[in-house]
Amino acid sequence: MLGRGPAAVGDEIDPGLANAGEVPVTELPGAVYFHHADSFAMMRGGRLDVCVLGAFQVSQHGDPANGHTGDPDAIPAVGGAMDLAVGARQVCVVMKPFTRQGEPGLVPTCTYPLTGTACVSGVHTGHGVFITGPDGVRVLETYGTAVARLRKRLFADLLC
Repeated sequence: MLGRGPAAVGDEIDPGLANAGEVPVTELPGAVYFHHADSFAMMRGGRLDVCVLGAFQVSQHGDPANGHTGDPDAIPAVGGAMDLAVGARQVCVVMKPFTRQGEPGLVPTCTYPLTGTACVSGVHTGHGVFITGPDGVRVLETYGTAVARLRKRLFADLLC
């Protein structure tokens, strides 16, 4: 579906309308539906201007890892993310900056299996907005924390 609205609640819930995480969603006016094969044709055909992905890790050079943590008990969930990562003109990642154990998600090199290489342009976290590139990570904006503090917690090279 193109034109998905917010999560559905109460009487809005339609069991036939759910996102990839099986959360019930709503439609926005003008929403359209298309075949699964058509969605991959759009991704692979370079028809997407922007893609927003979640990720476990992003390297300072823009390599995302979003399908698997390498944990032997985890089930890989790459789906169409690889197609999105290489097919969209711009890839943005929305992620938590740290794991539950306090490990950073923005790293010099990913330790999890990669979804793509050098395709992420921006990383949005609860602590700030970052741009990845060949020289490191440029800090665009921080929320409630200083760049100096993030430098101590993140392993990636932060540039101002």
